[in-house]
Amino acid sequence: MARGGGALFGGSFDPVHIAHLIVAEAAADALGCAVRFLPAREQPLKRGARASHQATPEQRAEMLDLGVAGNPRFSVERVELGLPTPSYTVRTLRALGDREPGNRFTLLLGADAARDLADWWEVEALPELADIVVFARPGASVVRHPLITRVIPVPTIDLSATQVRERVKQGRSIRYLVPDPVREYIGTHGLYR
Repeated sequence: MARGGGALFGGSFDPVHIAHLIVAEAAADALGCAVRFLPAREQPLKRGARASHQATPEQRAEMLDLGVAGNPRFSVERVELGLPTPSYTVRTLRALGDREPGNRFTLLLGADAARDLADWWEVEALPELADIVVFARPGASVVRHPLITRVIPVPTIDLSATQVRERVKQGRSIRYLVPDPVREYIGTHGLYR
């Protein structure tokens, strides 16, 4: 798995927080490879005014850069930012495959995202493009799907980007919930107020 291409961890990352980083570190350990964070330009299953991103795709990628700095196993992959919307995983994997022929990728999915796998655009094309690994917290149920090649355990951390944004909106501290450079970026750019 992850021959050459490494693991791809996609999401909104609006903003990236410590639970994202802890999950990615656990995945890097379990898979023995680097992890590329893949900020979605616009997620197709999270569309509409209520679910829209609050930070721009570029701001979310910049916060990821700050959040992963110093970890040699982490990087930020911006390929989706240059692709048409919505951000379909199959389209992203094809673009990466064209750019990096011969690399085989591992796609990291949370148990929640795996539940929606059957609804993904061109889901039948995924096996030729990537191995699918689901990360699950202890006690979480993982949907059975023939495309899922492995399930890896990750620590339970009750934290979401929605909670972080709400705390910022309320003027409450987000120290220790996001990396300090991300917290400073949020404040400097007036995000989520």
